[in-house]
Amino acid sequence: MRLDKFLKVSRIIKRRTVANEVSSQGRVQINDKVAKPSSEVKIGDRISIQFGDRIRQYEVLAINEHAKKEETSRMYQEL
Repeated sequence: MRLDKFLKVSRIIKRRTVANEVSSQGRVQINDKVAKPSSEVKIGDRISIQFGDRIRQYEVLAINEHAKKEETSRMYQEL
C-alpha cells in the first residue's frame, strides 16, 4: 500500500493530501530511509514522522484497504 494512503486509512494523519505533503517534504521515514508518498508500506515496517520538533514512531501491524475507526488501532503500534 502507498505510504500516503496508509497514513490516511490508519488515521495517523487525517487527510491524504496532508499525508502527501508531509512525506513530500521529507519528514517521513520508513525503516530509517526518507520516504516519498508513493513508497510501499509493508507489515513490519517502522515509520517515523516529524511533527514540528517531535518525532513519532510507529510499527505497521496490518494493512487494510478500508478501516473503521475502531479497527485503526490494530493497524499500527506506537513505539
